[in-house]
Amino acid sequence: MQQSSVIVNNLSIQLQGQTLLNDISFTLYKQQHLAITGASGSGKTMLAKALAGKIFHHGSIVFCAGTTLHFVEQHYHFKTKSNTQDFYYQQRYNSFDNDDALSVWEELVKVTAEEQKINGLLDELQLSHRKHAPLLQLSSGEHKRFQLVKALLAPASVLILDEPFVGLDSKSRQKLNNILWSAAKGGTQIICITEGHEIPCCITHIANLEAGKLVYFGPAEEMNHSFAGKQHTFTPIYHFPKLPQQEEKYFTNAICMENVCVTYGDKQILSNITWTVKKGEHWLLKGHNGAGKSTLLSLVYGDNPQAYANNIYLFDKKRGSGESIWDVKKNIGFVSPELQWYFNSTITVHDAIGSGFFDTIGLFRKLSTIQHNIIEQWLDLLRLSHVTQKPLSTISASEQRLTLLLRALVKDPPLLLLDEPCQGLDENQTQHFVHLIDTLCVQLNKTLIYISHYENEIPACINKVIALKEGRQTIYSLNRQTAIA
Repeated sequence: MQQSSVIVNNLSIQLQGQTLLNDISFTLYKQQHLAITGASGSGKTMLAKALAGKIFHHGSIVFCAGTTLHFVEQHYHFKTKSNTQDFYYQQRYNSFDNDDALSVWEELVKVTAEEQKINGLLDELQLSHRKHAPLLQLSSGEHKRFQLVKALLAPASVLILDEPFVGLDSKSRQKLNNILWSAAKGGTQIICITEGHEIPCCITHIANLEAGKLVYFGPAEEMNHSFAGKQHTFTPIYHFPKLPQQEEKYFTNAICMENVCVTYGDKQILSNITWTVKKGEHWLLKGHNGAGKSTLLSLVYGDNPQAYANNIYLFDKKRGSGESIWDVKKNIGFVSPELQWYFNSTITVHDAIGSGFFDTIGLFRKLSTIQHNIIEQWLDLLRLSHVTQKPLSTISASEQRLTLLLRALVKDPPLLLLDEPCQGLDENQTQHFVHLIDTLCVQLNKTLIYISHYENEIPACINKVIALKEGRQTIYSLNRQTAIA
């Protein structure tokens, strides 16, 4: 008879009067590994947090005696050396202002003194070259790999991972798949939230959720057979909000960089980047985790002080020639994983979107009636009207991401900088958003710089690539078979 590892009985979770999980029951046995799947907002993260003992719930969750748990969240919330979390969004790019952050090595040796084990995992997840870097300077993909190294250093009989593949490049995803397989074979039970197309090879069972209810629990291969062909239909979207008439922004080149270099200490991030983006062009910015993609965008968006030490033109005007940071930002719609991490989560969805009119992280000015109407139209377009007055902290991670995407679009900017915009979205939301960007760029002649590690997330309008490797660039026309890193 098989020995049970975890028994879940009549599990329910309510938050602010809303039922997020409803009467979930299942038994997972030893040597069985679980993937929790479902659409955005279906309750996946709530179930993972309940299993990890991170959230109050009704019903019971019983692990076998002696079980130790490790929960890896989507984003790592680290503290300063002063034991605070007083970090801010642009701090990553201010090398003089992040000395209070622990390095990768300093954080890992708090888990174990086994240096050989640490070095082995750093090498396996390709982080050895960053082991002395401050945590604050890691890219979003490097942060994810760091989280995984830390989790694997701490011995646990059950490892619970919330979207472990999100933000990783293709090579890192394959590495992680192999690591999870080895951990499972070594006796660690794996429970992970993931998309249906990205289930780790070690997974034996699937729990599929819909609107907080368990609609399937059983062997992975049986679910794949049961759900085969049950794809959601998708209706193209062409009707955008009626935007107020704005003065057309006349320019030839949205971006022009000449021999741009960025260094932090003795590490060179970008080396002699020369790149021109003409009005109406659509580019993919490609590269492995830590290649410098987000740093390159930070020079454009005005978040990196090293922009003023380089020869950079935006909208045909040289950076540092008298324009304010707000003059730069008003013509750019921007979103990134880091922006979501540091955004004020206490404000409502409506106000978060409204802050995009003023390029602030929070709403500090009164919106006009026209601006209110524009926000409501965008909310309706991305099917978010039902959360308009909810604080960001109370909605799902994917709904938060969509909110910040609307924040980037609401002022109708001529240039869009979208850094992994579909990160955390489910498959239907991704398809919806990618089509939206395609239509926007074609119908309204937007200029686009786009980062993604997944081919299905790349809008069809993109036809140019700038690829970064070891700080240097390669530019070529897009080949859909080889474009993704």
